[in-house]
Amino acid sequence: EGRVEVYHDGKWGTICDDQWDDRDAEVVCRQLGLSGTPKALSWAHYGQGSGPILLDEVQCSGNELSLDQCKKSDWGQQNCDHIEDAGVSCDPFTGTEIPLCQSDVVEGTVRLAGGHSPGEGRVEVYYNGDWGTVCDDGWTDLSAQVVCRQL
Repeated sequence: EGRVEVYHDGKWGTICDDQWDDRDAEVVCRQLGLSGTPKALSWAHYGQGSGPILLDEVQCSGNELSLDQCKKSDWGQQNCDHIEDAGVSCDPFTGTEIPLCQSDVVEGTVRLAGGHSPGEGRVEVYYNGDWGTVCDDGWTDLSAQVVCRQL
């Protein structure tokens, strides 16, 4: 659960809660590989973001695999303040993984493996057609934050 942020054109940003509903939350939970009961939360329920507001008027049918496939405003086109940042709860966090075809996995994609919940585990990176682990030399809290934002 938390504030929904998306990565576009080299930066992270929030989504405005105009039109935000449980169908949109369902797509976010699916995109994150989480099952449970999706619930949309509005009015910066999980706190206000500080970066740009990148999306507005998101309208998913609930069947899409990612927010990219949903009807939405153009990137950066919005009329909102961060008090309207959208949030999602995918409760309970059962972490049912959505199987991907290897051809769908993009070089540099990260995942967590072997954890007891979806938010923990060994960091792995997809490179040259295979998943590999990350060495912990020089690993810091900042490194972990970067991985968490990429998940």
